[in-house]
Amino acid sequence: MFFVLSKTLGLLALPTNFMIALGLLGAILMLTRFAVLGRRLVVCAMLLLAIVGLTPLGSLMLAPLESRFPKWDPANGAPDGIIVLGGPVDSDLSVMYGMPVTVAGADRVIQAAVLARRYPNARILFTGGSANLIATEAKEADVGAEILLSLGVPKERLLLERQSRNTYENAIFSKAMIAPKPGERWLLVTSAYHMPRSVGLFRKAGFPVEPYPVDWRVGRVLDFDGISLLGLRRADIAVREWVGLLAYRLRGRTDDLFPGPA
Repeated sequence: MFFVLSKTLGLLALPTNFMIALGLLGAILMLTRFAVLGRRLVVCAMLLLAIVGLTPLGSLMLAPLESRFPKWDPANGAPDGIIVLGGPVDSDLSVMYGMPVTVAGADRVIQAAVLARRYPNARILFTGGSANLIATEAKEADVGAEILLSLGVPKERLLLERQSRNTYENAIFSKAMIAPKPGERWLLVTSAYHMPRSVGLFRKAGFPVEPYPVDWRVGRVLDFDGISLLGLRRADIAVREWVGLLAYRLRGRTDDLFPGPA
């Protein structure tokens, strides 16, 4: 039930979708006896669109997430393993076109391959099944493995977790597959904005990991991008993460509302 709600209500809660829905509702009401209310809703939707698209609001919401964990320090030596969280691969399109198709966040796979070369004894786990509301046979881990193999990662070093649908299941299933031994050090590779939620879930699952953030979206927070979809995209990402942090905390799946460095 939680997964279904996250895929339905969660999508409606994103700023861009909310503003579109608000504008559409207003346009429909303008054709009825509630035309005055309809016009107000349309104006409200346009104002919100301008605020989010023309200001650094999205960057301001995203920056605390991305800066929560620092870049990984290699001074402690080689890790025993590397966990790559799913998200950057569109498995359905990959099957359709017969080649890997990546979306935003491909840095996760690229940096995992870089780490694999740097630490030749480390195992690499790609965790990700189908995140679609209606699951398909296409699994993100399979496509992720194809990319890693093409980047030179030996097949015998790869572990694939193909059942997880979200970050919570990434943590649960990864721990069950790896069964980490005391003292082992595993890096967690995911987008910087996604790291607080991911680390909180892995900690709660009893799998201590070392954050390796990648795929930053914000440079200078007050950069002016003009009227752009970039501001809307950043706001959507930030709201999804903040809502996810709150939801997982309320569900007891994390111990902290905003997990940070240990």
